[in-house]
Amino acid sequence: MPGSGLGIVAVVFDIDGTLLTTGGAGAVAWGRAFSELYSVSANVGDYTEAGMPDHEVCRITFVNVIGREPAEKEIAALMVRYLGYLPDAVAQSSSYTVLPGVYETLPRLSAGGYLLGLTTGNIEAAAHIKLARGGLNRYFSFGGYGSDSPSRGELTKKAIERAAGILGMAVDPGAVLVVGDTPRDVEAARYAGAVSVGVASGHFSREQLAQAGADYVLGSLEDDMPLHEVDDGEAGAR
Repeated sequence: MPGSGLGIVAVVFDIDGTLLTTGGAGAVAWGRAFSELYSVSANVGDYTEAGMPDHEVCRITFVNVIGREPAEKEIAALMVRYLGYLPDAVAQSSSYTVLPGVYETLPRLSAGGYLLGLTTGNIEAAAHIKLARGGLNRYFSFGGYGSDSPSRGELTKKAIERAAGILGMAVDPGAVLVVGDTPRDVEAARYAGAVSVGVASGHFSREQLAQAGADYVLGSLEDDMPLHEVDDGEAGAR
């Protein structure tokens, strides 16, 4: 059975702030969804934090702009509208950017035999809409998504389960790197028993990610992924 002592077998990535930034396209799409259904102005960035799953983004924004908890059917209706608006919002964003090191790191890891996946608060369809503009979908064969669970920890565990399904064998979570730019990603990796790699490419600094308990901290994906260190059993915050 693969494990941390036998080397890393899979690397899973957060999307927003780690692989790319949409330049606010998600907020635009959410705003249009709320405007269509409830004729209200809703800026999700006023009420939510980086790394929140889409279900929580929707629920918390709803509570703040409508003044009550939404029914699940209301969340479902907003999700449908959000997905309807998201492709155009991403395509029209003048600030959409694939972050430094991504175009070099993903093919290098793939060529090295590492299975690549996603662990993201985005619902699955939204994740792939965001990745498509940058031509990144081709690198990822599995993932854990906000449509799997409102818990970052649980959806990260789901990603690892799916990696095992692809490999056709059990995967020790300690043989998986979870790469993300927020303390939520670090906490999710810990919850799932995986190795956390914080990347200071989003709203949080190297120091903040280290304080959150990241096993490793990178300045960006231009830095070397800690594959050999983990393979040698030398994990520790760096």
